[in-house]
Amino acid sequence: MAGTGVLLVEDEFLIAAMLEDVLCEGGFEVVSVHDGQKALAELEADASRFRAVITDIRMGKGPDGWEIARHARELVPGIPIIYVSGDSGPDWTSKGVPKSVIIGKPFAPAQVVIALATLINEAASNSIG
Repeated sequence: MAGTGVLLVEDEFLIAAMLEDVLCEGGFEVVSVHDGQKALAELEADASRFRAVITDIRMGKGPDGWEIARHARELVPGIPIIYVSGDSGPDWTSKGVPKSVIIGKPFAPAQVVIALATLINEAASNSIG
């Protein structure tokens, strides 16, 4: 999956570092930010460089993961979205964007890589057909 840009939005340093490492090992190019404002700024700067967004949902002050995902989809319709959260899972059906995935914390790093690869492959096959 070389050349695949991923926006990672996670305010917990250890989780962000672990995800960054595993995603880079998986061949993804990762842009990592630690709050919603920076995530929106990265999307506004050039959303087309991202093939997917992985976002925590609750990050304190500022835009939350739900808002980041909606904005990403406004800029790049169909962009794969993965939410990671320790407590917001029940809200996913009402607040999450369609065809997204939510992974509950704690999680195995491989869960994120597999979900990411699956969503990117589905998005690619949908754009072909």
